[in-house]
Amino acid sequence: MQLYDKDLLSVQEVRELVEKAKAAQKELSQKSQREVDAIVRSIAEAGGRNARRLAKLAHEETGFGVEADKVIKNVFGSLGVYEQIKDMKTIGELDYDEEKRLRTLAVPVGVIAGLIPSTNPTSTAFYKSEISVKAGNAIIFSPHPNARNCILETVKVIRQAIAEAGGNEDLVSCITLPTIQATDNLMRHPDVSLILATGGSAMVRAAYSSGTPAIGVGPGNGPAYIEKTADLALAVKRIMDSKTFDNGTICASEQSVVCEKDMEEAVRREMEKQGAYFLTSEQSAKLGKFILRANGTMNPAIVGKSAAVIAELADIEIPKGARVLVAKETGIGRGHPYSNEKLAPILAFYTANDFMEACDLSCEILHYEGAGHTFIIHTKNPEIVKYFAKRVPASRVIVNSPGALGGIGASTGMIPSLTLGCGAIGGSATSDNVGPMNLLNRRCVAEGLKELDEIKKEIPDCGSCRPMNVKDVDLDAVVEEIVKRLRSI
Repeated sequence: MQLYDKDLLSVQEVRELVEKAKAAQKELSQKSQREVDAIVRSIAEAGGRNARRLAKLAHEETGFGVEADKVIKNVFGSLGVYEQIKDMKTIGELDYDEEKRLRTLAVPVGVIAGLIPSTNPTSTAFYKSEISVKAGNAIIFSPHPNARNCILETVKVIRQAIAEAGGNEDLVSCITLPTIQATDNLMRHPDVSLILATGGSAMVRAAYSSGTPAIGVGPGNGPAYIEKTADLALAVKRIMDSKTFDNGTICASEQSVVCEKDMEEAVRREMEKQGAYFLTSEQSAKLGKFILRANGTMNPAIVGKSAAVIAELADIEIPKGARVLVAKETGIGRGHPYSNEKLAPILAFYTANDFMEACDLSCEILHYEGAGHTFIIHTKNPEIVKYFAKRVPASRVIVNSPGALGGIGASTGMIPSLTLGCGAIGGSATSDNVGPMNLLNRRCVAEGLKELDEIKKEIPDCGSCRPMNVKDVDLDAVVEEIVKRLRSI
């Protein structure tokens, strides 16, 4: 009975939050670009001031990651995002083409439902608040229950910052009684215009099936290919830095290392030199049974934990100081647990005969899990980059940079983002690093340029045209060419 009452209370809370957010968004729609920017700046500065305190709260509550790295993520999600979006034109007229007499206006979507994961709770709250308000919207968060308190504290900081900048604090709010019913009610509420979903696959699928337009992201499972011309020590350093950053909780972090067979020993030595531990076949089998649950999904017990903690949980012995656990893998798919996404300092290690086979292998990994997300390559050969970029099913090809930091735009020139679209191949509505421009509609105001009489005059005279006669086509040659192409596939 108590649970039932909690469900009712949470649903009622959602209704009240939506009503307040709708009024706040209507008020925001009357503000100028300068006034909106002032609110966004206030949120960003509050994020910078509270980065350490909120990182500590997140680490203590969730048990995920590294507190110092969460500080960096909080600064990135607030000040880093702000620096990128601060000069964007998002309110009123965006563009006017004088020649075409075409005007483009920005139209906020309205009230957004923001789903927040437990892996990046406080940083995601800052990031989503900034891009939503920047685009003229209000946002209501549904927090992951395991990160409820740190998210609520972050929202409290954000609301105060909004008020200090002269805005309505109800532009950003959060469910305090997180239940499945509350989240479902929020996503399906008729006054919620868009869902911004970051989290597990099941939650993202629920967002897309809610009937409300949604921007969601699929799992990351990015392979990292070390090509022969790469600076090996630097490539390994980048991979190790990325995989140990916040204990691998960023979905763009490397999940597999791929190299050619004649480089295997050199790559392994360098990885071991930098703190990787290659599991024995017995240890690999034992840990493999632990990292996935019976239904094939990632065991939450490994998420954001250090290599030492994971080894202890799986009852295997590893050297003191080991930073990343590496398992030699030969297959992809069910029965090969290391070919899955692992939000922890665990890597699969694959070898290939040449770069073409390495590319095929990387494509197979991504098609199994992580399609449309991220691929990482370390090379000095631009032609190799072009070869992979044309073929890998990824929205982000990160070149000579740590995958985690490169994917979110911290170490690359991409839009700073903690919601990484996977495109149609990954079941996502966008392949972008999601930013303010994804959270507004564009209204075109088009002036007439021609009258019907003018359009009629432009139609070419087709009197001399005639349908193609089959007799004019050499059918034998066509058939021969088709067979030739089929045989070459």
